[in-house]
Amino acid sequence: MAGTPAADVHIDEDLVRRLLTDQHPELAARPLSVIAHGWDNVMVRLGSTLLVRLPRREAAARLVEHEQLVLPRLAPRLPVPVPALIRAGRPTAYYPWSWSVLRWIEGRPTVLDPAGARDAWAAQLGKFFAALHRPADADAPVNPVRGVPLAQRAEAIRARLADPTLGRGAELAAVFEGHAAVPAYDGPPVWLHGDPHPLNLLTHRHRLTAVLDFGDVTAGDPATDLATAWLTFTARGRAAFVVAYARADRAGAGLPEGFGTDDALWSRARAWAANFAAVFAAHADDDPRMAAIAEHASAQLLDAPDVR
Repeated sequence: MAGTPAADVHIDEDLVRRLLTDQHPELAARPLSVIAHGWDNVMVRLGSTLLVRLPRREAAARLVEHEQLVLPRLAPRLPVPVPALIRAGRPTAYYPWSWSVLRWIEGRPTVLDPAGARDAWAAQLGKFFAALHRPADADAPVNPVRGVPLAQRAEAIRARLADPTLGRGAELAAVFEGHAAVPAYDGPPVWLHGDPHPLNLLTHRHRLTAVLDFGDVTAGDPATDLATAWLTFTARGRAAFVVAYARADRAGAGLPEGFGTDDALWSRARAWAANFAAVFAAHADDDPRMAAIAEHASAQLLDAPDVR
């Protein structure tokens, strides 16, 4: 199994100060503090109200550009806060990629909360995705591993689930095979977050305060996003999430009648969840939070009261 990938560029407070001085000098005098080295990005607190987000790997550099493209147009219609773009940073001779200054949002990743506590806001998240999942614009970023038909990813998913180091891999593979066989999505491509796992959901005092990290934003089958029902909640919360999503008012949204209610959608979501359980398990060596997501998702897919 693999851990967090190495950074391609060293990012520290001196680099961020230089970037701000050159491109946004009105912000450059504020205090800086590196608060997280994530999978793809480094997060730097800027004063008390702002956050600087910078890619640490070339493979993730375009993801910040995707956020800069879509967040301003999506945010106004979403019922849960998302990162607000305050300034866009551009590549320089000494730092090669785009970067962002965002509004600071108080909270911590919900993976740190007990699963039962997350159930309290499951319906709120269901309504968030109902608002997000509307027909996407023609310039929506392309993501080859999110929102696509499961058949396109089946070979890679099967290989991941067959890894002998994956706990309960054979059982998860059975879940995938049983639920991936349903009809493929045939509706209009809708906006997708792309990666709404419990590290990208922010809570404060056990209340949902934001949905973060739209770097994987794309368009396609909403089942990819809905897999979070198994990554994030218990059976109780999952039921509230499904009902809120299915019953949301979609009048005038340009979606077919019954959107969000068909069994095939939720079967595909469950198949995606089996894949994501394996993804998190494969990268859990140096991050106990990823291990916790993998363990929780596996238990929900295999042992929860709503398994059948």
